[in-house]
Amino acid sequence: MGSVPGRIVVYGVTGSGKSTLARKLAERTGLPCHSVDDDLAWQPGWVPVPDDEQRRRISALVAGDRWIIDGMFAKWRDIALPRAELIVALDYPRRVSLSRLVRRTVVRCVTRRRICNGNVETLRSMLSGDSIIFWHFRSFARKRRTIREWVSDPDVPVLRLTSPRVTERWLARIPAADRAGPGWS
Repeated sequence: MGSVPGRIVVYGVTGSGKSTLARKLAERTGLPCHSVDDDLAWQPGWVPVPDDEQRRRISALVAGDRWIIDGMFAKWRDIALPRAELIVALDYPRRVSLSRLVRRTVVRCVTRRRICNGNVETLRSMLSGDSIIFWHFRSFARKRRTIREWVSDPDVPVLRLTSPRVTERWLARIPAADRAGPGWS
């Protein structure tokens, strides 16, 4: 890649660090970063944004020429995927993503830090059947299978990163926004 793509999806299993990488990538490149959970999926009180509204929002967002999104839901992937110039796929082992997810969730429960449009994770929600941790187990294999399917599809522009160390090395090679150019592969 000669220059920084303008439309990037950071994709991976729950807990892999998609939002963190998307923010770091936005800082490096100057591209605007959009949180799927904040901008598309959740309203206050953990009320999900209706699917048709999510599709409307993602359509408007990806119509632009410069963006980074920190995920891609199956219910609107057909809208975002064709517009992406690069998918950065975090394909980490379960021990990495699960340990990050549990640590992050426990810290959020203790600190009561507001996320996703003012919502708060609680011990009760962490232990419920709808918990983000249980979601990790339900979605892990499917998301990794999706990544591997994209890697084998020449029409999908995917960069598969297999460990946090590989990801940090890749990120360090990305030119800063004021000198974007070669060195992006």
